[in-house]
Amino acid sequence: MSEVTISRSIYTEDQFDQHFSRSCGEERVPERSWKQMVSRSCASSGNTWRCFVRARFPCLTWLPRYKFKRWLAGDIIAGLTVGIIHIPQGMAFALLTSVAPIYGLYTSFFPVMLYILFGTGRHVSTGTFAGISLMTGSIVERLVPRQWNVTSLEDSELEKQRISVASAVAFLSGLMMICMFVLQLGFLSTYLSDPIVKAFTSGTAFHVTISQLNTMLGLQLPRFAGPFTIFKTLASVFGALSATNIVELIISLICLSVLILTKELSSRFREKFRTPIPIEVVMIIVATTITFATSLDECCNVQVVGHIPAGFPIPQLPALESIPSIIGDTIAITFVGYAVSVSLATIYADKHKYKIDPNQELLAHGISNTISSLFTCFPSSASLATSNILESTGSSTQLAGFFTCLVVLVVLLLIGPLFYSLPKAVLACINITSLRQMFLQFQDLPELWRVSKMDFMVWVVTWLAVITLNADLGLAVGVVFSMMTVICRTQRVGCSVLGRASNSEIYRPVDSTMCQEIPGLKILSYHAPIYYGNKSYFRDTMAKLIGLTPEKIKKKEERKKALERVKKMAINTIDHGLTQPRCPASATPSPSGGALPLHTG
Repeated sequence: MSEVTISRSIYTEDQFDQHFSRSCGEERVPERSWKQMVSRSCASSGNTWRCFVRARFPCLTWLPRYKFKRWLAGDIIAGLTVGIIHIPQGMAFALLTSVAPIYGLYTSFFPVMLYILFGTGRHVSTGTFAGISLMTGSIVERLVPRQWNVTSLEDSELEKQRISVASAVAFLSGLMMICMFVLQLGFLSTYLSDPIVKAFTSGTAFHVTISQLNTMLGLQLPRFAGPFTIFKTLASVFGALSATNIVELIISLICLSVLILTKELSSRFREKFRTPIPIEVVMIIVATTITFATSLDECCNVQVVGHIPAGFPIPQLPALESIPSIIGDTIAITFVGYAVSVSLATIYADKHKYKIDPNQELLAHGISNTISSLFTCFPSSASLATSNILESTGSSTQLAGFFTCLVVLVVLLLIGPLFYSLPKAVLACINITSLRQMFLQFQDLPELWRVSKMDFMVWVVTWLAVITLNADLGLAVGVVFSMMTVICRTQRVGCSVLGRASNSEIYRPVDSTMCQEIPGLKILSYHAPIYYGNKSYFRDTMAKLIGLTPEKIKKKEERKKALERVKKMAINTIDHGLTQPRCPASATPSPSGGALPLHTG
C-alpha cells in the first residue's frame, strides 16, 4: 500500500491576501487583447465581416458542408412528412386563433422558410403551435369579438380585422425578440424551467380541448377570455346542449375514434413504420368529399371552412394602432414561444451532439414573426409534435424545412380551394388529437416527484394556475412561484462540519460518515452563496455547530476589550516614562516617586 504525504501551508483570509492578492494599481495583463482574438479568428477586416455574416446567417455555414449522399434522403422524407402534417394542423390551429384556416397555411410556410436561413436548430420544426395560437386567439376575441347572424360582407370585414390584430401580435412579438437579441437577453429563457414549460403546455392542452367542444357539437357560442375561462366555457356548452347539431356530433365522434386509434397504432409500431401514417390528411380528404357529395352544409347546417383563396397574400401592415392594447399579452406570448423553441432545440442538440446559439434563436424567431406578419401570419414558434416527427423520420439539417415548404406551397397554389366543404368539426378533432404528447406529460410526474419534490410542486402550481386562471396569468404565477422556491432553497441550505477520512485528503460530513475532525480546526460546508437573505440563518447555524453561543461571544468580546485596555495602559506608561527628563546621578528621589537613581556602576 503506497502512501502520499501532502504538506501545505494554512492561511487565513488576511494572510492569503497579503501573499497573493494584487495591489490596487496593479492590473492583470490579458493574454490576448480583443484585436488579437479577432485577428486570430479572422485575419483581415474582410474576414471579420465574413465571420459576422456567417454567425447571423447560419445557413452559410452548414449548407456548403452539406453531405448529399448521407443527409439528403432523410431530409426529403422528413420534410415531406412534416409538410403533410402542417396542412391539417395549420388550418386547425387557425381556428384556435379565431381566424380563417388559410392564414394557418400562410403561418406554416413563411416562418419555416425564414427559419431555414437564420435558425441554428437542425431538428426544429417551426410554424403553428397550439399554446401560442390559443393565447393569440384570446387577444383577437377580446378586441374583435365574433358576431353571429351577420351578412357575408360584414363577416368578411370582421375577418380582416381579426387577422390584422393577430398579425400585429406577431409583429410586436418579433420586434421584442429582435430587441432581446440586440441586448443579448437569451439567458432569460432559463427562468422558464422545464417543469414550468411542461405544466404550461399541459394546461393549455386542456384549454384547447374545452375550446373546441362548441365546434364539435355544432354550437354557435361566444369565446370567453380572462380568468376561469374553462369553467365559463363548460357552463356555456352545458347550457346549450339542447341545440347540438347531431350530424356534426356524429362526424366528431367518428373522427376522434379513427384519429385516436390510428395514432395509438402508429405509436406502438413506430419502429416498423419509417414515417407516421398521415391519417389527418386522409381524414380531411374523406370528410371533404362526403360533405361535398351530400351537401351537408346546406341540408344539415354543418359548419364548413368555406372559400380558401389560391396564391400568396398581398403584403400589408398589421393593425399597428392596436399595439398599446396588446403589449402585456404579447410579452407572455414572446417568452412562451421563445422558451418552447429553445427548449426543443436544446433537447435535440444534446441528443445529436451539436450546439445551438440561444441569442441567434432570438434573432431567427424575431425575424420570422416580424416579416411573416406582413403576409397576414399570426405568431409562430417551434412545434412539439412536428419537431418530434421531423427528428424521428431522419432529418439531419434545416434543409428539411425547404421540402416542408414545398408541400405547403402546392396546397396554397393549387389544392387550397378544394377544401371549401371541409367541416370545421374535423379540424377541431385534429386539434384535440394533436395534443397527445402534451397530455402524456402527466406520466413524467412520478419520476419528477422522486427526483425533486420542489420541481414537482412548481409543475403542479403552474398547471393549476393555467387551468383556473388563464394561460398568461398561469404562466406568470408559475414563474413567480419558481423564483420563490429558488429563494427558499438558498435561505435554508444545510450547513455541516466536515471531517477528514483517515490517511487521505477526502473530507465528508462527520454526522453521516466515519470521518474525524481535525483537532483545533472547524471546517464548515455551506452549499449556497451568502447574501442578505440568508446571512442570519448562516450565522446562527455556524454558531450552533462550532459552539459559539451569544454569551460566549459576549464574554470573548469583553475579554478582548479588557486586554486591549491593559495593552493601551501599558503602552501609555512606557511612553510616559520615555518622555520624562533624566535627573543627575546624585539626585535624591522625591517621596512621591520622581526619577529613579541611575547606577553608572
